[in-house]
Parts: sequence; structure tokens; C-alpha cells
Amino acid sequence: MRVMKFGGSSVADADRIRAVGEIVCQAAQEGPVALVFSAMKGVTNSLLEAADLAQDGQGAYRDILRDLRSRHEQVVRELVPPGDTGGTADLVENLLEELSELLHGVSLVRECSPRTRDLVVSFGERLSCPVIAAYLTSRGTPAEWVDAREMIVTDENHGSALVKSSRTSQAIAGRLHGVTGIPVITGFIAATPQGVTTTLGRNGSDYTAALVGAAMAASAVEIWTDVDGVMSADPRYVEKAFVIPDLSLQEAMELSYFGAEVIHPYTMIPSVERHIPLWIKNTLNPGARGTRITRESPETDHTITGIASIENVALINVQGGGMLGIPGIASRVFGALARAEVNVIMISQASSEHSICLCVRETELHRACEFLRQELRPELESRRIEQFEEQPSLEIIAVIGAMMRGHPGIAGKLFSALGDSGLNVLAIAQGSSEMNISFVINREDRKAALNVVHDAFFSE
Repeated sequence: MRVMKFGGSSVADADRIRAVGEIVCQAAQEGPVALVFSAMKGVTNSLLEAADLAQDGQGAYRDILRDLRSRHEQVVRELVPPGDTGGTADLVENLLEELSELLHGVSLVRECSPRTRDLVVSFGERLSCPVIAAYLTSRGTPAEWVDAREMIVTDENHGSALVKSSRTSQAIAGRLHGVTGIPVITGFIAATPQGVTTTLGRNGSDYTAALVGAAMAASAVEIWTDVDGVMSADPRYVEKAFVIPDLSLQEAMELSYFGAEVIHPYTMIPSVERHIPLWIKNTLNPGARGTRITRESPETDHTITGIASIENVALINVQGGGMLGIPGIASRVFGALARAEVNVIMISQASSEHSICLCVRETELHRACEFLRQELRPELESRRIEQFEEQPSLEIIAVIGAMMRGHPGIAGKLFSALGDSGLNVLAIAQGSSEMNISFVINREDRKAALNVVHDAFFSE
């Protein structure tokens, strides 16, 4: 079995769903498939906005409801034949009425708890999947929509629920073996053992596909999106960027962390750990090979795999002679940032212990410094620590690749290329895994730096 997941951009409207239908019907002729779908493009965000408006008592949520109704009814009219025996039009109408009543209730009590919010956003996938299943059936490819809440069991952490793996795997296998035709599964949503709706968080539909693939011992899990695969660098800035044909799980995790267009690493684990390859494919260009992600590191002629970056970051430099040899300073710094709920993206510390350099999101800079000043007030007042140096408007660039391990000269080649181009590096970090060298530059140097590094390693 191949598990094929299609995101919101792939099912944005009737025309895109027809294109997906072509891909699915071709795949079904080659062997068994299971499908996982997201909500139509933009629907999840609209549902969240409607929930917020209803909670604030603003009647504008009804405008969003009208738009959602119009979109889904239009798709039903275009894709579901009048003689549909599955009652798809009635099902969609009933779901829209249920959603309307739910949001009306939220507006009355002026409260939308995380539990209610999960239920609201679940309507996106619950509306798209019955329509897609009916359309495939009308084309002569029998399909049955499956509510993932019947299979994927989680805890009660609404918004980003933790899957109960063993129970979920058994439930998926039992439910899908009873499906007639192709299963069309709702991505993103799940339920507690008591049947309360939950959601799987960021890239939840990808995670659904990986769970299904692992439970069904699939031959492959395919994530269909609107790009040809994972790129060697951001094509908006690097014209010579190309699709990376093969990645290891660790490389994909590193690239994803640094902002590359890869699925969230957590969603890959269920399938890749079972040696099921995961593919990134393009619904707009189905003939393209795409990128394959496997557990093992692939062979390559290049010493690096790709270049990724994180924009809109800032540096905080905590330094002072009073830090020398004093135990616990680093612990207090990171404890303060944890209490501030600030994510530290990168760390660089001199061996002299005279300074700790931290990289955070620019939007979190003010809050980070405020909590640090509270924590380190005695040291600041006694001047054992100097006032923090803050540098906004920066960019992190990461050079990533499994082949970097044990390969001498990578750092020298990297920083020689940057130096020869007159680009200033503000901070550097490298992990002991030797798979990632990260450095910080000024934001205005982003395009130049990305191209210099790409040319240095991929123009050989």
C-alpha cells in the first residue's frame, strides 16, 4: 500500500481536486492506496478566525460561515453528481449547520476553550473528505471517507495532542481493513479514548499519513504539496537552487528546523523509523521525481546536502568579567528565558566564559531581555555583567549535510568563501554531530551569503 497525503493547496477548489483525482486514479491502477487529506486551502485559518470572533461576541464570524458555506457548496455542485447515493450534499449541509450552531454557542458564552477550538477546526477535514470520496467514486474509483477520530487515539492536550501509538496502530489496521475501495482519511484530527475531538498540531495531516503508513506497513508515504521537493537553498534568493533527490531523516530534521520547506520532523518519525521511505511530491508537476527521505544517509557527490536559513532573528550578548569561573550563570540565563517562554535558536559561548551569545526571534527580543535583566539584576548593578548588547535585523544560515562528518576543511571552505566576498559573520555554532554549521549575518547580506555558500559547495 502507498499512503498519499494531499495538503490544502492541493485541494483548494474543484479544479485542484480534479487534478488530484487524476493522480489518485493512476496510482490506484498500480496498486492499493490510502489517502489522507487536509481541509481546503485557507479553511483551517478561517475556522480559527471565526472562533476568535465568536468568542469576542463579534457577529462577523457569520460572514466567515457564509464564505465557507459558499465554497463547499460550490465544490459539491461541481464534483458530486446529482445521482450521488451517498448523500454527500446532505452530509455537507448537516456539518455546516452543526458548525453554525457551535459557533453561535461560543458567541453566547463568550468563551472558546481549547477543547471547543479543536472541535471547530475539525470541520475543515470533515467537510473536504466526504466530497473527495464521492468525486472519486463518481469517476469509477470507489472510495470511502474515514473519520480519523475513529482510529487515532490521543491524550487530552488540545491543540497538539500526543498520540497513543500502540492503541492507534491497532485501531488504524482494524478500521482500514474493513474499508470498501480507497480510504479517504481526514488528516489533522483525532480523539481521546472518550471520543473527545483533538488535533495533532502543526503539520498534523502529515503526521496522520505517517501513522497510517506505519500501521499498514506501507511501501511508501507520499506528501503531495505544491513544490517539486526539498530544495538545496531558498529558490527566492538562489537561482541555482535544485531539488535534493535524497535525504536522511536527520538531514531533513536539520533543514526543517532551519526553515526549509520540509515537513515537520516529528511527523516523519512513525514511518521512517519503520524503514518506510517518505516522498515529497508536487501535485502541479506529478511527473517530477520529488525528494525521498529515508532513515539512512544517501550517497552523494557533494560534501553538504543543503542550505537553510531563519530570518528575523536577533542576538543577545551576555558578557562581563564577573562571569569568569562562576558556576550557575548559564543555568540562570536559560532559566530566565524558559520562564519568558522564549525559544533560543542558537548558542555561542567563548571558552573564556566571558560571554554567552544567544540568538532568538526578533519578536521575542524585548521580552527576553526584560526577563534576563530581572534575573541578573544584582550582577548588572554590581557591574559583574555589562548591559546586554542587542543586535536585531539578523539572519541565521545553516549549512547541513551528513557527509560533513569527519570531512576536513568544510568550515575553512565556508568561511573563506564568505570572507573573500566581504561578508561579516557575527556568531558561529557547530554541534558535535558535525552535520550542521550555523552562522549569523546581517539581514541585508542574506541573498549574497546564500549564493556565495551555494556556489562554494555546489559548483564543483
